[in-house]
Amino acid sequence: MQVSLSCEHKTLKTAVYPGTFDPITCGHGDIVRRADILFDRVIVAVAVNAGKQPVWGIEERVELARKVLADLPSVEVVPFDNLLIEFAKQHGASIILRGLRAVSDFEYEFQLAGMNRRLAPEIETVFLTPAEQYTFISSSLVREVARLGGDVSEFVHPEVKKALQARYN
Repeated sequence: MQVSLSCEHKTLKTAVYPGTFDPITCGHGDIVRRADILFDRVIVAVAVNAGKQPVWGIEERVELARKVLADLPSVEVVPFDNLLIEFAKQHGASIILRGLRAVSDFEYEFQLAGMNRRLAPEIETVFLTPAEQYTFISSSLVREVARLGGDVSEFVHPEVKKALQARYN
């Protein structure tokens, strides 16, 4: 039996990858690079997220993410401060991309995906896991190591390392 796969109608698939990115880590970069292969366009949506009290302002976080992802022409870095579903609709995205590092992330992400599906059933949530060497990395751990004078070279892009050193020295 021969199976024929045809793609008569292909729509442009845009994924939104939201987060605070305070700062963007190699784990985040790995997720974006994987997404860049899967989707036609990836929007890294940097959340204002005043509830988290980020170390860097929105402009600095956007600028760092742009520097880290500059080699990916189909990736766009955009700040946002509204409901994620509304942001996705405004940018023509049909996919919300979320990263899962460990089982502990899953429950919260599952709740978010359920709420987003309820608000906009036409927008799918897709989960990606980072490469195993990045599964333990979080922005808060990277900030803590940098604050205490540790070497964060293997966890962040050189531009981010520079920004962390400037912040904590």
